[in-house]
Amino acid sequence: MTINELRKNLPDEKACRAYLEQVIWKQGRVCPHCGCLESWAIKGRSARPGLYECSGCRRQFTVTTKTPMHSTKLPLWTWILAMYYMVNSSKGVSSVYMARWLGITQKAAWKLCHAIREMMDTNHDKSPAVGGVVVEIDEKFLGGKPRKKKGVVHKRGKGTKKQGILVMVERQGIVRAELIENDSIEAIKPHVERHVDKHSYLMTDQNPNYRSIAKDFAGHSYVNHGNEEFARGEVHNNTAESLNSQLERAKFGVFHWLSKRHMWRYINEVAFRWNHRHPVQDGKGKTVMKFLPVIEQLASLLNCAIWRLVRRGLSGGLRICSNYV
Repeated sequence: MTINELRKNLPDEKACRAYLEQVIWKQGRVCPHCGCLESWAIKGRSARPGLYECSGCRRQFTVTTKTPMHSTKLPLWTWILAMYYMVNSSKGVSSVYMARWLGITQKAAWKLCHAIREMMDTNHDKSPAVGGVVVEIDEKFLGGKPRKKKGVVHKRGKGTKKQGILVMVERQGIVRAELIENDSIEAIKPHVERHVDKHSYLMTDQNPNYRSIAKDFAGHSYVNHGNEEFARGEVHNNTAESLNSQLERAKFGVFHWLSKRHMWRYINEVAFRWNHRHPVQDGKGKTVMKFLPVIEQLASLLNCAIWRLVRRGLSGGLRICSNYV
């Protein structure tokens, strides 16, 4: 779907609000204050568009209440267009360019982009999400490079102060990524146990900690990158390395610098696009991953909007008020 087609389907604010109500309340209207399923529309000259009153708590709400769009001063079309740009990009969109495209300030675009990334977060789900036959696991250390000094060779990866990231990805499936302090078994094991199904076969690199963790799973194979072994038949973790390369390209080519404070939001964005692909045959018997239609990605994004309130922090930055029910 192109932007012109999207605008044709959502020509004005009334149509945008109706679309949000259709997607966010697809199972019926829900009060964001108490979760009650019974409410009625408030109509009149002074009533705001799309205003409802709950029959349980008697509080008023709209489809944007207690979502990242709560009390927004921006048109709903601006929000939908920003979501379109983010899900349809290859490596992400910086707040500078988002501000230019939407005609708003960079500060407003920065908050808007982070609010959308909050909807992209799926790691709060406590049930194991990554499963299937084979799950690849790898750690990535992401951050800026130190300044070059003549005659000085800087360490790489875990030998630096870069932020550690644990990537768990199902072949031709979804991915989960978590921030870690280091690559020790104490830092890695809780995340693997939380996100990976016990019936999965693990494939990793030569890190000995994975051998201990894999005892609780269906099996384990690994390649030795230290000996320049990157694949041995079907044994490899190149799928996880592919996600790592997307993180690196997003940092290098779009954002240029990622603070540790907000890095998990950018990881959510890359993982969201990765998870909204499906395997198809390319006509030559080879399986390739194709992105889902943009309208499906927007619907998936908006399904995670309710009860995710994003506000400015008292001392700067953002404050997330999430209440998963």
